[in-house]
Amino acid sequence: MSSAVKRLVAYHVARLQDKNREVRLKAIQELVLLADSDALDALRSVFEQDPDLEVRRAAQAAGRTIFLQSVKPKAD
Repeated sequence: MSSAVKRLVAYHVARLQDKNREVRLKAIQELVLLADSDALDALRSVFEQDPDLEVRRAAQAAGRTIFLQSVKPKAD
């Protein structure tokens, strides 16, 4: 991944700590679009610790999606 993508991932991972649940949900959506496995640990933490059930479920689904994309064989 490019350094620009890595910076975007870091930005959205930081947004996972925002007090506003809508900001956290949007950050999770953006991380799915970026599909970088560097986000998996942060998404796991959100899934385990976030007080909002919808945010936890979104983090779980996002983590699953990103993980499956990272292990999927790439076509030549």
